[in-house]
Amino acid sequence: MLAGEREGARDPVAEATGAQCKAFAEVAGRPMIAYVLDALSGCAAVDRIIVSIAPDAPRLPDGPWERMEAGPSPSLSAIGALARSGVPMLIVTADHPLLTGDVVAGFLETAEAAGADVVAAVASRETVERAGSTARRTYLRLADAEISGCNLFALRSEAARRAVTFWRRLEELRKRPLAMAWRIGPLALARYATGTLTLAGAQAAITRAAGARCVLATLDAPEAAHDVDTLEDLAFADARLRARRSRVPMNVTDRPR
Repeated sequence: MLAGEREGARDPVAEATGAQCKAFAEVAGRPMIAYVLDALSGCAAVDRIIVSIAPDAPRLPDGPWERMEAGPSPSLSAIGALARSGVPMLIVTADHPLLTGDVVAGFLETAEAAGADVVAAVASRETVERAGSTARRTYLRLADAEISGCNLFALRSEAARRAVTFWRRLEELRKRPLAMAWRIGPLALARYATGTLTLAGAQAAITRAAGARCVLATLDAPEAAHDVDTLEDLAFADARLRARRSRVPMNVTDRPR
C-alpha cells in the first residue's frame, strides 16, 4: 500500500483536517488508512501487506502488516516494494477508504483472467456516477468509453518491473505534459486529441511504451474510483462509511487490543 506523500508537497486534505499526513485524515471517526487495511486483510487472496509510509508518520493500527519507508514519489515507493517482496504484487493507495475486500478480490480475479503483465483497474463514467458523489472526477475520454482510475494495480510478472520503470520516467516529466504524452506515443496522442483513440488502442500504446503487456480492466463497482483528493471527496466518503457502519460487523482494526 502506498501511504507516503510526494517529497516537498503538503496535501490539502491533511492541511484541512490537521492530520500529519493524508493517510491519517479521519473519515467517519477513523483514519482513512484503517479502512484500506481492513479491505486488504479481508481479502483471502492477499497474503502479505506492506505499507510504504513516511518514517515520521503516526503508528499504524495493530495488525498483520509490515511498515517500510516510503520513497520521495509513488513510483519510487513501488520500486522499493518490488525490491522487498517481488511479483506478483497488488498496489493500492491509502486514500481509498471506500475500498472493500470484495472489490479487491474481484479485481484480482479479473487481473488473473486478463493474463497481462500489468493490470490497472478503471471504472466507466456511468458506473462512477452511480455512487452518487457530486465531487468532480477526472475522466479519460476515449472513442468508445469514458473511464476513471481506481488506484488498483496488479503487477503480475517480472516484465511488470519495466512498466514501473516507465512510470518513474513519467513522474520525472510530470511538470512537462507534452513530454509525458510523447513518451506514451505521438500517434496515440493525436488519436486522443481527435477523439478516435479507443480503449484497445490506449492499452496498445501503453504496452508499447512500457515494454510490458498492460490491460485496463473495467470494474462494475461504483465506489471503486472514489479516492479522497479533496474535501468534497472526504465528505462523500464520510457519509458513505457512516451509512455502512449501521449494517457492517466490527472491522479488524476496531477490535480491542
